[in-house]
Amino acid sequence: MEKENKKKTLTISSDLKKKIDTTLISTDGKKSFSVKKKEPFRGNKMAKRANQNINQVKNPDSKKKNFARKFIEQQATKAFIKKDDKPSGKSKLKLKGPIDKRDFKLTVSRALNVEEIEIKQRSLASVKRARLKEKKTTPEGEKKEFKKVLREVKIPEQITIQELSNRMAEKSNDIIKFLFNMKVIATINHVIDKDTAEYIVKEFGHTPVIDEKPSLEKEKIQEKLEGDIQTRAPVVTIMGHVDHGKTSLLDALRDSNVVSGEHGGITQHIGAYQVTTENKKIITFIDTPGHAAFTEMRARGSKITDIVVLVVAADDGIKPQTVEAIKHAKAAKVPIIVAINKCDLPEKNISKIKNEMMQYELIAEDLSGDTLFVEVSALKKINLDKLKENILLQSDILDLKASFSAQAKGVVIESKIDKGKGPVSTVLINNGKLKRGDFFICGDTWGKIRAMINYEGKNLDEALPSMPVEILGMNDSAFAGAEFIVTKNEDEAKEMVKFKKNSSAKNQVVVKDKTALFDEAKDKDELNIIIKSDVQGSSEALKMAINKIEHNEVESKIILSDIGMINETDVSLAKASNAILIGFNVKPNREAKKLAEEQKVDIKYFNIIYEALEYVEKSLSGLLEPDIKETVLGSAEIQKVFKVSNAGKIAGSKVMNGEIKSKSKARIIRDGVVVYSGEIQSIYREKNQVKEVSTGLECGISLKDFIDFKEKDIIESYLAEEIQRSI
Repeated sequence: MEKENKKKTLTISSDLKKKIDTTLISTDGKKSFSVKKKEPFRGNKMAKRANQNINQVKNPDSKKKNFARKFIEQQATKAFIKKDDKPSGKSKLKLKGPIDKRDFKLTVSRALNVEEIEIKQRSLASVKRARLKEKKTTPEGEKKEFKKVLREVKIPEQITIQELSNRMAEKSNDIIKFLFNMKVIATINHVIDKDTAEYIVKEFGHTPVIDEKPSLEKEKIQEKLEGDIQTRAPVVTIMGHVDHGKTSLLDALRDSNVVSGEHGGITQHIGAYQVTTENKKIITFIDTPGHAAFTEMRARGSKITDIVVLVVAADDGIKPQTVEAIKHAKAAKVPIIVAINKCDLPEKNISKIKNEMMQYELIAEDLSGDTLFVEVSALKKINLDKLKENILLQSDILDLKASFSAQAKGVVIESKIDKGKGPVSTVLINNGKLKRGDFFICGDTWGKIRAMINYEGKNLDEALPSMPVEILGMNDSAFAGAEFIVTKNEDEAKEMVKFKKNSSAKNQVVVKDKTALFDEAKDKDELNIIIKSDVQGSSEALKMAINKIEHNEVESKIILSDIGMINETDVSLAKASNAILIGFNVKPNREAKKLAEEQKVDIKYFNIIYEALEYVEKSLSGLLEPDIKETVLGSAEIQKVFKVSNAGKIAGSKVMNGEIKSKSKARIIRDGVVVYSGEIQSIYREKNQVKEVSTGLECGISLKDFIDFKEKDIIESYLAEEIQRSI
């Protein structure tokens, strides 16, 4: 058995350096040839097989092929023979495991595939020996230089650092280090914009290739008017300071009463309406809130409008929101018509308003300017026709055109979630015709028009340019200000939404310097807030107003800001995060109300924005540490220390000034240093316990949790009052 388990060694002797013996080649006068070869070591059977395979190579017409045949034979022989380093010229082929006769069968295919045989014979140990030999022969300090492969890197609008490193074939850590040197703190999941990615690619030696936007996106950008071009109605935004009569003026123009429906008499939503003049022309009006918190709404209103009507109260003049509205209108490069409201009041001052407007480059026509000023009264309906005429006149100058047959495009004015209808958005059509059944995208969502409702509550089958409509059929609520685009079909809508979502930066890279990092490290008490509101605009306004409340000790943190009814998830989140839950113009459903009672989660309801802000400020103030106000009552000097069996050590003292009161706060001052702060436990006067001792009298004083009295120590009695601070 031992003999059978031993490794079998096959030795083939050959002299490869010898020249080919031409005597072994015989033609016998025939066109074919044969090669006589020495018999191999494995007997006649093996030799016959080898000779049969070799004799299959025939080419009678060319002498060159005879030599080629001999060369292949030599190469095949070399492949099977592993040369030994010994000078004997003999080599040994060692085979591990059982020997298969087929392994030594020489065929033409095997002879041609010499490389395969060499790989099979090469072991791991031989590879290691070769590498070690190469290392020894390589001079010290000489290293193999690998040439860096430079690539063309496609760069989209936005890309993660991980994806960029994959496209560049660079380590993500190297990119993160590069950004860190630029004072940019990022991880592999952060998203960078196109310009930053292009700069990184160039710095790493690669060639950036800007990825073109999809054809759908190109079509979206193109603003060429095609199809049935007609004059559209002007879109007019009414802006101004709070309580200057914007909504009242709009009510007077359309013979309605919107003001009565607003909480607190102030507008907190963007409204869109249409007014038909006496000559059958239509004007689209957009009403914006005047409260300071609704800055974003006013800015959005100025961007989607053609003309701005600036309402200024004749008795109040220019106010902060008036100036802000002027800035928004000038930034949007839209003409301004100044409507001086409340001109029927006796305390009006028209000339003062016109003079104040001059500093904002709004000069009236009677002062050699080009700005239209109209004196109106919403209450008495004075000069309303004149205001409409001026709007139409300005519209004619602008020459507003739109296509009435192309695919519709517009802007979302307001968005909300209706209990019965689902996500609902108010859209202002800028161009094209919107039909029921059209597929569309709106921001990061898409849908199909199931229904269209105008400002009067009537169902429509189609909507034309400059028309505000409420649409149903969205998969999710859209953000106010999002662009509305009709697509050809459902697939196109899904593709465009996918592109937008991939382009949106969910994890933006934040550039910070070292000082900013240390500022963030400061401990601040946080007030977690959850906001649920009726419409997107109110939620946005409330969120921005809360974020503007700043303090160096406390801060607000909005963990959720959404629209719709308060549900169980909101209550659970408020409980888990210890947050205050604010409902703005919304109420909880039955399940959420029950859960709030069980979990003891307090839900605050508001319908006026400044009341909600006051509540947040009070809640933040409650997190502030109160101020301590001290009032010194008197002081006493310790004359002698007594030890009483029942009361412990008593400080025999004399009141120097004021009075010493029992149960008051006290501190011991020794050599100008406070050694104790606590409370006076009891005061003794002639073996009787008293509540207070006045100036000049002697008494015994015992303190709470202190007995280390020393003569000449000063006991100071005082009152500490906590004063609550506010933001």
